[in-house]
Amino acid sequence: MINDTSAIPVTATGPVRLPHSSGPAIGLALGGGGARGLAHVVMLEAFDELGLRPRVMAGTSIGAVIGAAYASGMSAREIRAQMLEVLSGKFDLMRDLFAARARTLPRVSRLFSPLNAVLSPEAVLDFIYPAKVARDFAQLSIPFKVVATDFYALEARVFETGSLRQAVAASMALPAVFEPIMIGDRAYVDGGLVNPLPFDLVREGTDITIAIDVSGVPVPAPNRAHPTATEALFAASFIFERTIICEKLKTQQPDILIQAGTSHFQLLDIWKVDEILAAALPAKEELKVKLDRVMGAQTLPTETLKPAQLPAPRSDTATAVVPVEKPRLFKRLTALKRTRKRPS
Repeated sequence: MINDTSAIPVTATGPVRLPHSSGPAIGLALGGGGARGLAHVVMLEAFDELGLRPRVMAGTSIGAVIGAAYASGMSAREIRAQMLEVLSGKFDLMRDLFAARARTLPRVSRLFSPLNAVLSPEAVLDFIYPAKVARDFAQLSIPFKVVATDFYALEARVFETGSLRQAVAASMALPAVFEPIMIGDRAYVDGGLVNPLPFDLVREGTDITIAIDVSGVPVPAPNRAHPTATEALFAASFIFERTIICEKLKTQQPDILIQAGTSHFQLLDIWKVDEILAAALPAKEELKVKLDRVMGAQTLPTETLKPAQLPAPRSDTATAVVPVEKPRLFKRLTALKRTRKRPS
């Protein structure tokens, strides 16, 4: 098993694809949710601490941003350090970017589109990503699928080849914050508008699918009865995402669903990185328990949720496990047990 992904060997063409553990093949989906999605870093720490690696990953929006770094070979610990460095008080630049987008400081002007006065997602990625994050899908150590929305076709586009940076930029291009991304002759915006929790993309070729939901719901402010216009604008994306997820769960479910986002963090609360990471710790421990049971070929609990339900987020971190699709998961785990017992 791989206990520290920070030492992944690199060739001239990028990281070497390392062998996976002999246990069940895991498909991991990281959902969208704005700043709440920084919690994905904590969830990835659970994999590293257990010495596990997903066989395949998929990400939407902030899930694509963090997932691409992990799939490139960065450990969760390295990603945490990078996010803290970029988003902490030492780097007030990011706070300037979101608090005063019209500012024309020399340091930040290059990050803006000259026509739209909104952020360029590709420039932001260049700013926050270290050099070791791959630029092309072919350089990844874990196969990764990135979801974006084809603006004019009104449908999802899944990127698996070509420029990783362009694909992630397209996936995170939330309207009113980031400019759309042109790839070829197609315009793309935030993937959360069509598939905010892409666990359906990691089912093929895997034994267990795990989905990390960080969508959340709007939470009333304690000092007023109604949202501001800005709050309503950005909370609308959470409403879209949560509605899509709930409808999706009526027809199919991942084997494990963890709700790692907390609703009292808003879309652009990226400078609250310390608080967001701390709030995700209970969800991390829950995920570790479930992963440990699965990798030991034990059964998963099935009593907590009905298939079509997604629990309403609380002000603190909530976790959830949907009923396991018994024929699929149990059959594969049983087959793995038999394979291990078979004499060589």
